[in-house]
Amino acid sequence: MKIAVMGAGAVGCYYGAMLALAGHHVVLVGRERFVDAVSQGGLALEKEGKQLVAPVEASCDPAVIAGAEMVLICVKSGDTEKAGRQIAPYLDSECPVLSLQNGVSNSSTLTGILGRPVMPVVVYVASRMTAPGVVRHEGRGDLELSGREAGEIAAILGAAGVQTDLSDDVMGSLWAKLVVNCAINPLSAITGLPYGKMAAQDGIPSLMEEIAREAIAVARAEGIHVPGSVFETIRTIPLSMAGQYSSTAQDLMNGRPTEIDFLNGEIVERAAGHGIDVPINRTLTLLVKSAERSRVVNSQ
Repeated sequence: MKIAVMGAGAVGCYYGAMLALAGHHVVLVGRERFVDAVSQGGLALEKEGKQLVAPVEASCDPAVIAGAEMVLICVKSGDTEKAGRQIAPYLDSECPVLSLQNGVSNSSTLTGILGRPVMPVVVYVASRMTAPGVVRHEGRGDLELSGREAGEIAAILGAAGVQTDLSDDVMGSLWAKLVVNCAINPLSAITGLPYGKMAAQDGIPSLMEEIAREAIAVARAEGIHVPGSVFETIRTIPLSMAGQYSSTAQDLMNGRPTEIDFLNGEIVERAAGHGIDVPINRTLTLLVKSAERSRVVNSQ
């Protein structure tokens, strides 16, 4: 199959590499620096102590997705609307579009722009770009999805070594992941610490649970059931992924815009609509956005 990946970051490159290594024609749309690196040496995947080179095509031009039989949207949430408008002219009428993104609103945003259903996908992977054109897998890698074509898509992904589970409540799972991200991501970013060292600080474990309770109250007001197991996930991630920095922390370290508006900021915005006070999530959003601005000023 020709499979297009819009957004050549850690998530897009990991799944793009897995699909390319399985024999699919994978096209990655990314920035010029990434495209230059891949054009010269291919896309390197560091996984299980090995480095594999995936034969992918890379371009800065969204037009290369024309003729794709499946499109994976892996851009940061702040770029979702722009990405949707860029790909719209080149999508085949029957091509499924999947949103492999953080947050709970990206698939609906894309659906509105593209005028077709976009499949929300829950992504459970720890990966990071160690250099342009080099992605390192650091944990998990499974996906969760549902929908009319979910079975067929899951079979394609499974054959490429990507565990893909079918679910009857993907939105519930997306919300559960959002709650976990809200509890962990900004604290890793603000402290500048990986999960293990962050959670070892006095008061941090209880703070993470308080953040989660605020987010769950908003989910409940939205009619979403978030299982109580999220608290166990919040407690165990710092143990199982002790050396991992959150994506928010990585963005701050690299001087990139974060997705905080679509994590804790999403909770703040939705809470306001229900008259719910979420002071911790509001404070974390403001602190991360302040850190973003200070890095921009310091880099000038």
